[in-house]
Amino acid sequence: MRAIMLMFDSLNRHFLPNYGCDWTIMPNFQRLGERTLTFDRFYAGSLPCMPARRELHTGRYNFLHTSWSPMQPFDESVISRLSENGIYTHLATDHFHYWEDGGSCYMTKYNSHEMIRGQQGDPWKGQVPWPDFPETLARRKTSENWRHDWINRQFITSEEEMPQKKTVDCGLDFIERNASYDNWFLQIEVFDPHEPFYTQQEYKNLYPHDYHGKNLDWPDYGKNQYGEEATRHVRYEYAALLSMCDHYLGKVLDLMDRENLWKDTMLIVNTDHGFMLGEKEWMGKNVQPMYEEIAHIPFFIYDPRYPLACGERRNSLAQTVDLAPTLAEFFQIDPLPYQDGRSISPIIQEDHPIRDAALFGIFGGHVNVTDGDYVYMRAPVSQDNGPIYEYTLMPCHFRNPFTISELQSSELTDGFLHMKGCKVLKIPAVQEYNAYWYGNRLYDLKTDPCQKQPVRDLETELRLLTGMRALMTENEAPDEQYSRLGIPKTGELTKECLEQKPADNSRQIF
Repeated sequence: MRAIMLMFDSLNRHFLPNYGCDWTIMPNFQRLGERTLTFDRFYAGSLPCMPARRELHTGRYNFLHTSWSPMQPFDESVISRLSENGIYTHLATDHFHYWEDGGSCYMTKYNSHEMIRGQQGDPWKGQVPWPDFPETLARRKTSENWRHDWINRQFITSEEEMPQKKTVDCGLDFIERNASYDNWFLQIEVFDPHEPFYTQQEYKNLYPHDYHGKNLDWPDYGKNQYGEEATRHVRYEYAALLSMCDHYLGKVLDLMDRENLWKDTMLIVNTDHGFMLGEKEWMGKNVQPMYEEIAHIPFFIYDPRYPLACGERRNSLAQTVDLAPTLAEFFQIDPLPYQDGRSISPIIQEDHPIRDAALFGIFGGHVNVTDGDYVYMRAPVSQDNGPIYEYTLMPCHFRNPFTISELQSSELTDGFLHMKGCKVLKIPAVQEYNAYWYGNRLYDLKTDPCQKQPVRDLETELRLLTGMRALMTENEAPDEQYSRLGIPKTGELTKECLEQKPADNSRQIF
């Protein structure tokens, strides 16, 4: 048996024809829908990038214990487990966060890996002076990320030099050289269509429009203050890069056809999270509530054991933590211990549900739960968003280690069961974007799929809160997370837990 995972970054499902979009040009995503199962209720879990990848490896939610994090020494990886059982694993990627402090210990889980340089702010080419760049609407123009992005663009001036093309080519090369062999797993992971939405003119020409404003292919996160014309432009810029992703998806499908891999090779096409492009007056991710555009993500799978399911849709609830157990079951190896996920094979076979609810969120933000019909967002009850701690043996943030002052405030404490008896650092955490100011929210996705207006329905809120607590308990959530959210850890949950404080729009992050 073989499996290929083609993973994109920041796919907004509302831009795909598979989910109803009628203006983007995505012939290969349409073709993908004809060859695979399309999931209509697939959700992220831990957000954003590296937390999602840690879930891919471990099958566990991690956003209640840590923020952006390397793989921890106590983490069990399904990739490592595959290798230990004679399944060769290979990663081809241009996702440069793997090179940073907070993305360490992931690539080494694979038997081999290829890293393509040059995406976004990857510190790739050395250049002392600042590069020239056009006038822009982005506020980030003084950042090192911005500097390196515009240095990198000087060396990526044709499609042949685009990191996405090089990454997919590496994956295709692996397939071509190993198509006659059994027992391998290939992960082709491209950073696109993550911002900046930099692509070649061929793809921009698919979306002609008049725009005479300043550069805007890398929008700032926060409230959208760009205006209607610039917002339309940035959506076309995103669509152009997404059409490039569609093109290279087609290359993978072509090779699967040519080598007749459909007979025994699983294909997964997925993403880590979505991205907001002006919906509900927001841009980006992380800083706002985890709306559907961010957490409700596209997912496609072909399982060669059930070839007659091609072109069908599945309505049962699933999410990223379910992928590790799915791979373990497909390759017939033992499941990982302490996983929160479940194999999606019952959904593939008969759309048989594997879970009643899905948990998702970002460290220090709302804790969210959905049953597929409703989303309930639980905010902290205190303005200081506390208490909240990180539990880690790898004290690294996004790009840097924890500061000396953070480490001086840490204490060594007993870990949780899934940490296998290790003592871990317990470090007081500060979350810049405070979900307290947005309050608790309930959305009825059946009547309001765009989440334009929260509703009050105490019976539904109580039911979802009960499901949320059960999932938190299964995940060994720290005691203070219950306190932070105003949820009793044990005992009966009553409607008093649902007391609603009004959202304070004046304090929301812009």
